[in-house]
Amino acid sequence: MQEIPIINKIYETYKSIFDISNHLEKRWRYSLGASLENSILSLLQEIVMAKNAPKSLKPNYLIKASSHLEVSTLKLRLLLELELANETKIFQTQSKLAEIGRMLGGWLRSLNT
Repeated sequence: MQEIPIINKIYETYKSIFDISNHLEKRWRYSLGASLENSILSLLQEIVMAKNAPKSLKPNYLIKASSHLEVSTLKLRLLLELELANETKIFQTQSKLAEIGRMLGGWLRSLNT
Protein backbone atom coordinates (compact mmCIF):
# COMPACT_ATOMS: atom_id res chain seq x y z
CA MET A 1 0.00 0.00 0.00
CA GLN A 2 1.43 3.36 -1.09
CA GLU A 3 1.43 6.13 1.50
CA ILE A 4 0.87 9.67 0.38
CA PRO A 5 3.19 12.44 1.64
CA ILE A 6 0.53 14.13 3.77
CA ILE A 7 0.09 10.94 5.81
CA ASN A 8 3.83 10.82 6.53
CA LYS A 9 3.81 14.52 7.52
CA ILE A 10 0.86 14.00 9.89
CA TYR A 11 2.64 10.99 11.39
CA GLU A 12 5.78 13.10 12.00
CA THR A 13 3.63 15.83 13.53
CA TYR A 14 1.92 13.34 15.82
CA LYS A 15 5.30 12.20 17.10
CA SER A 16 6.24 15.82 17.83
CA ILE A 17 2.96 16.45 19.63
CA PHE A 18 3.34 13.23 21.61
CA ASP A 19 6.76 14.46 22.75
CA ILE A 20 5.37 17.88 23.71
CA SER A 21 2.48 16.24 25.55
CA ASN A 22 4.81 13.97 27.51
CA HIS A 23 6.67 16.99 28.86
CA LEU A 24 3.57 18.85 30.02
CA GLU A 25 2.62 19.07 33.67
CA LYS A 26 0.26 16.29 34.69
CA ARG A 27 -2.65 18.73 34.93
CA TRP A 28 -2.28 19.69 31.24
CA ARG A 29 -1.02 16.37 29.89
CA TYR A 30 -4.35 14.61 30.41
CA SER A 31 -6.52 17.50 29.28
CA LEU A 32 -5.03 19.75 26.63
CA GLY A 33 -2.20 17.37 25.69
CA ALA A 34 -4.49 14.36 25.22
CA SER A 35 -7.05 16.50 23.38
CA LEU A 36 -4.37 17.75 20.97
CA GLU A 37 -3.19 14.19 20.33
CA ASN A 38 -6.77 13.09 19.64
CA SER A 39 -7.27 15.97 17.20
CA ILE A 40 -4.19 14.94 15.23
CA LEU A 41 -5.30 11.30 15.21
CA SER A 42 -8.73 12.39 13.94
CA LEU A 43 -6.99 14.40 11.22
CA LEU A 44 -4.99 11.33 10.26
CA GLN A 45 -8.13 9.18 10.20
CA GLU A 46 -9.97 11.60 7.89
CA ILE A 47 -6.98 11.73 5.52
CA VAL A 48 -6.80 7.94 5.35
CA MET A 49 -10.54 7.82 4.68
CA ALA A 50 -10.14 10.41 1.91
CA LYS A 51 -7.28 8.43 0.41
CA ASN A 52 -9.42 5.31 0.16
CA ALA A 53 -12.78 6.91 -0.66
CA PRO A 54 -14.27 7.21 -4.14
CA LYS A 55 -13.54 10.56 -5.79
CA SER A 56 -17.03 11.91 -5.15
CA LEU A 57 -16.68 11.42 -1.36
CA LYS A 58 -13.11 12.70 -0.98
CA PRO A 59 -14.03 16.40 -0.50
CA ASN A 60 -16.22 15.57 2.51
CA TYR A 61 -13.37 13.79 4.28
CA LEU A 62 -10.90 16.53 3.38
CA ILE A 63 -13.19 19.24 4.77
CA LYS A 64 -13.48 17.30 8.03
CA ALA A 65 -9.71 16.88 8.06
CA SER A 66 -9.34 20.63 7.56
CA SER A 67 -11.50 21.31 10.61
CA HIS A 68 -9.41 18.92 12.73
CA LEU A 69 -6.29 20.69 11.50
CA GLU A 70 -7.68 24.09 12.47
CA VAL A 71 -8.65 22.87 15.95
CA SER A 72 -5.19 21.32 16.40
CA THR A 73 -3.57 24.60 15.41
CA LEU A 74 -5.64 26.48 17.98
CA LYS A 75 -4.78 24.01 20.74
CA LEU A 76 -1.10 24.29 19.90
CA ARG A 77 -1.38 28.08 20.01
CA LEU A 78 -2.99 27.79 23.43
CA LEU A 79 -0.01 25.76 24.65
CA LEU A 80 2.25 28.53 23.40
CA GLU A 81 0.24 31.39 24.91
CA LEU A 82 0.00 29.67 28.30
CA GLU A 83 3.75 28.95 28.13
CA LEU A 84 3.17 25.28 28.93
CA ALA A 85 5.76 23.79 26.57
CA ASN A 86 9.05 24.52 24.89
CA GLU A 87 8.57 27.41 22.42
CA THR A 88 10.97 25.98 19.86
CA LYS A 89 9.16 22.63 19.72
CA ILE A 90 5.81 24.37 19.40
CA PHE A 91 7.04 26.61 16.57
CA GLN A 92 8.48 23.60 14.74
CA THR A 93 5.19 21.73 15.14
CA GLN A 94 3.21 24.78 13.98
CA SER A 95 5.38 24.84 10.88
CA LYS A 96 4.56 21.18 10.20
CA LEU A 97 0.85 21.88 10.66
CA ALA A 98 1.08 24.81 8.23
CA GLU A 99 2.70 22.53 5.65
CA ILE A 100 -0.04 19.94 6.19
CA GLY A 101 -2.58 22.73 5.63
CA ARG A 102 -0.96 23.65 2.31
CA MET A 103 -0.94 20.00 1.22
CA LEU A 104 -4.57 19.58 2.26
CA GLY A 105 -5.62 22.76 0.48
CA GLY A 106 -3.86 21.66 -2.69
CA TRP A 107 -5.60 18.30 -2.58
CA LEU A 108 -8.98 19.98 -2.11
CA ARG A 109 -8.35 22.41 -4.98
CA SER A 110 -7.32 19.57 -7.26
CA LEU A 111 -10.65 17.84 -6.61
CA ASN A 112 -12.68 20.99 -7.31
CA THR A 113 -11.21 21.58 -10.77
